Amino acid sequence: METVPVTGLEELDKHLDELVEDPTIDLNAKLFDHVELQLTDANIPPLIPRFLPRLTTILKQYQQDPAILASLSVKLLQPVSFTQILSLASEDSLIQALQSPAPSANILAMTVIEKASRTAADVAILSTMPVLVSEFLRRWLASRHVEVGQKGGIVLGNLLDIDCELPPPPPPSSSSDMSQAIVLRKAPGQGKLWRRIFLERNIYRLILDICSGRDPDTASDERQLTLAQGRLLRILPRLAALNFHAVSRSEFASPIPSYFTNGARAAEEENQRQRSVDSLLHFAALRMVDRRDRLMHLSLVDFFEAFVSLMRPGLTDYSAYKVETVRGLLREATAEDAELRAALLSLPDRIVPEEADELRRWIREVLPGEAVRVGGS
Repeated sequence: METVPVTGLEELDKHLDELVEDPTIDLNAKLFDHVELQLTDANIPPLIPRFLPRLTTILKQYQQDPAILASLSVKLLQPVSFTQILSLASEDSLIQALQSPAPSANILAMTVIEKASRTAADVAILSTMPVLVSEFLRRWLASRHVEVGQKGGIVLGNLLDIDCELPPPPPPSSSSDMSQAIVLRKAPGQGKLWRRIFLERNIYRLILDICSGRDPDTASDERQLTLAQGRLLRILPRLAALNFHAVSRSEFASPIPSYFTNGARAAEEENQRQRSVDSLLHFAALRMVDRRDRLMHLSLVDFFEAFVSLMRPGLTDYSAYKVETVRGLLREATAEDAELRAALLSLPDRIVPEEADELRRWIREVLPGEAVRVGGS
């Protein structure tokens, strides 16, 4: 079957040449849309060398909203590998796109970075670019745009999945098994991105500082701080399921969250200073959120429900260390939080019936001293 010709290519060629010469001229949005709507898996490959280098050049200089340019670029990038893209767009150009105030530029850069999640070798290459990794993490957490935060969380989770050195769990036993949504890899990865993020002080502390209100992006912006904290809480259950030891241990002290600095909580701040080093998991679950903020408290409850559910035997490896760690987290988290305790105890009643009894047994094990209702009674 012959490929249907794409119309408008010559006009787009001319327009791109004009934009290369003068990136301040008006974009012909109709022309871009006309060409993009005709692109398919069959006709994209020969157009990549024809258009993508010039699009990259224009994007570096373009000062307006690059949404139209970024949309066509994303479409052309579909069949291109991470290493192929790096021959067309430098690390610096990706950093520039991440630093752009335009969400379309941020998402374009994240789409390129996401390409690395196709193979463990590509994630290893990405891990050798610490500035790019750092800027990606900052944009994921600090963007004001919901779509950028969502994209960043998906990309980071997929990258760390493929890079995880642990063997993947066995195939799920039922279609409703949540492990289907959290494990992509078919073989162990190299662990280089995990080490870059969790063992490199500057990058690890970047996450903690942004989410504690100790970074310029969140220090004086309460809305941005809650966005960043919510994004971390959403991804942590998946990361804990991928590599529990990495998220539950740390060599670096966590910062004191900014909400502790008012006079009413001075004593608690002093107690914080005397605590042992917190892991990312302990920081986010127990220290990060100001529970007086109703919406953030609800986000914290959602986090614990997802976390407890994913940690149960059958979805992830069972170990005495994991049981004791989860039990310790829940003991402290529920000590003065009746709403969280009640939500966890009722969780088995709110999942598919075939998994409810298993979850009840697990909650009974990690939340001792409570009678978990059996069979919804």
